Amino acid sequence: MSTELAERTETIKEIVCDILEIEEDEVTRTSRFKEDHNADSLRAIEILAALEKQFGVVINQNELPRMVNIEGVYKVVAEAAGW
Repeated sequence: MSTELAERTETIKEIVCDILEIEEDEVTRTSRFKEDHNADSLRAIEILAALEKQFGVVINQNELPRMVNIEGVYKVVAEAAGW
């Protein structure tokens, strides 16, 4: 994993954990927010808004079904940001 990829992934993880109010060591790249961490749809929208602000991108809410874990969120943000 490149340094840039690792840093972006870490930033995404920090945002997600902050909004879901969980410890970072509880989240893996593939643990599912809703099933594993009891996130609801409002939290998902908060995560989306925080990511848009952090990375200066616009993410369509149609992408929310793909944003189920850190890996999915990274892919959506990367596409929006053109990484």
